[in-house]
Amino acid sequence: MLGFIWLIAGLVLVVKGADWLVDGACSLARRLGVSDLAIGLTVVAFGTSLPELVVNIAAVLQNKPELAIGNVTGSNICNILLILGTASLFCPLGVQKNTTWKEIPFSLLAGMLLLVVASDRWLDGASQNIISRTDGFGLLALFAIFLAYIAGMARDLPEVAQQGEHTIYPAGKSLLLLAAGLVFLIAGGKLVVLGAVQVATALGLTESFVAVTLVAVGTSLPELATSVVAAYKKKADIAIGNVVGSNIFNIFLILGTSSVMRQIPVPDDLRLSLFVGVLAVVLLLVFLLMGRRHTLQRWQGVALLAVYAIYLICQPR
Repeated sequence: MLGFIWLIAGLVLVVKGADWLVDGACSLARRLGVSDLAIGLTVVAFGTSLPELVVNIAAVLQNKPELAIGNVTGSNICNILLILGTASLFCPLGVQKNTTWKEIPFSLLAGMLLLVVASDRWLDGASQNIISRTDGFGLLALFAIFLAYIAGMARDLPEVAQQGEHTIYPAGKSLLLLAAGLVFLIAGGKLVVLGAVQVATALGLTESFVAVTLVAVGTSLPELATSVVAAYKKKADIAIGNVVGSNIFNIFLILGTSSVMRQIPVPDDLRLSLFVGVLAVVLLLVFLLMGRRHTLQRWQGVALLAVYAIYLICQPR
């Protein structure tokens, strides 16, 4: 019981902290005239990925690798199958061609690369699957390339710099929101790891299962709120850009940072999640290229939700 209390309290702190940080960051970004798509892929994606980053760092520091890798893979699956599936029920999500042909394939590359670096034993007969520090530096290098691409894209879209509905706060309040959000995130991340371990022990579940379900969904709540609200307000670029950018951040930045701090062993019971993470991106890309091109329709959202339900049923416990 105490484990659930720590877990819920930690998630509340993490989500609220991310909310404050995103508000402050979007305010500052809007003052700089950044486009909706660029905000979705960078500022909002980074802010909504902070829960995963904080939880991963806490998991690595407390030597809980199952939580670190499970949180990232589970969050990425949740982002596409659950969050975009839910958001598309509010309205069809149309996206720019660049998102379909560039950002989503980049996200697919990230998922496939994670599958490769986490498959040492399956691919070359190694004694254990490990994401090494070398792998981590490689992931961070790819993250730098992605940031360079986003910077170039932002420069090419000056005509949409003032679109969107983001509250612009005074600079002082924006910085205060950023600082308070960071404090909440750090405290919440520690509680999430503590609670997740206690819940897994009390229920006889693996830490990997708790990571890809309870922890992953909990740390993905900012993405869920952001994408659903954006879909309701007919801001599809924010809705999908947020998820795609967040998935790229999760693998290249968050997992890259985590594995540089300490190499991460990958449990066998996360193999399904690694494959489903790639499958989710493939499904999204296929849906955007069929029927109404560059649009995620409601029936496709229902299909994504169905796949997520099947994944949860089949996930090893």
